[in-house]
Amino acid sequence: MVSQIQPPTQPEVIYPDSDGQPIANNTIQFGWIVEIKQNIDWLFADNPNVFVAGDLFWYPVEGRNKIVNAPDVMVVLGRPKGVGVARRRHRLCYQQWKEEGVPPQVVFEILSPSNRQTEIGLCNFFRTYAKYL
Repeated sequence: MVSQIQPPTQPEVIYPDSDGQPIANNTIQFGWIVEIKQNIDWLFADNPNVFVAGDLFWYPVEGRNKIVNAPDVMVVLGRPKGVGVARRRHRLCYQQWKEEGVPPQVVFEILSPSNRQTEIGLCNFFRTYAKYL
């Protein structure tokens, strides 16, 4: 009798949808985030394939849940509005590999005195991961 060796199963990767941090550090910053997101929503209201999100975690690499960023506002051309791949639920996070590899094409970060260095890091993140996988 020959026994078959089963390969070890990989643990499921969890992609959190929150870090417990506030969306903005002050009311001025928050006001600009809302203003930008609402106006982009309005601009593309008639286009079902432009997804706009505010403060949504963006995971560009499957299986790597430590590679994540949450732009204040992001715009993804070529992806359906408001719902994920299943089209029956809202996105809890943006998992790029589940979105046909389409990254955000535009991101907005509203700077405040307390977050300048963190937001500069987003520029490097965007340059690295805002490409098709």
